[in-house]
Amino acid sequence: MNKKEKQVRENIIKACLTLEKKGLNQGKAGNISVRWKDGMLITPSGVSYEGMKAKDIVFVDNNGKYQGIWKPSSEWIFHLDILKNRKEFNVVVHNHPAYGSGMSILRKDIKPYHYMIGFMGGDTIKCSTFAPPGTKELSKAALKALKDRKACLLANHGTISCGKDLEEAMFLTEEFEILCKQITIARINGKPKLVESKYMKLIVEAIKSYGKY
Repeated sequence: MNKKEKQVRENIIKACLTLEKKGLNQGKAGNISVRWKDGMLITPSGVSYEGMKAKDIVFVDNNGKYQGIWKPSSEWIFHLDILKNRKEFNVVVHNHPAYGSGMSILRKDIKPYHYMIGFMGGDTIKCSTFAPPGTKELSKAALKALKDRKACLLANHGTISCGKDLEEAMFLTEEFEILCKQITIARINGKPKLVESKYMKLIVEAIKSYGKY
């Protein structure tokens, strides 16, 4: 393990601890992967983030063969498939946040209740069909829900957020949960209104150049 790889592994662990600190994940749930060489580095299966070391992160090649002390996360299949099929992504974050997971139980796409949904890649956030955790079926469902998007709901499960780097993926992960919380609050207090389609189109297009010169 060279210095660069060690840093990537440590950054994955820091991101996992951040998710827990911000209440976006808990216990041993959730997983993070980062594209690395001819595969990815991913959190191990069934290991608590507290006390996790760089050596505990697992490397999985593009053929699904892994190297490490532990087995890779039980959800390694959809992590690998997303990175193989979506070259613009280098990071995949999967978590079980309270509001996002709650929305996933409804098995409905999230409509444009807030303009920030545009940061997820479109004017809606799609919800996948249900498939058992850790299966190829779940991977296929996730890829379909992520089509033209950076994030999606996994039915009766949780959320996925993807990005070009950890910073973007973590930003989307946190924003995703905030959106789900806001929508839940709005529904408690009344009937939420949608941002008009013509405005969402403008917003989605404007976001493509957000933060760029």
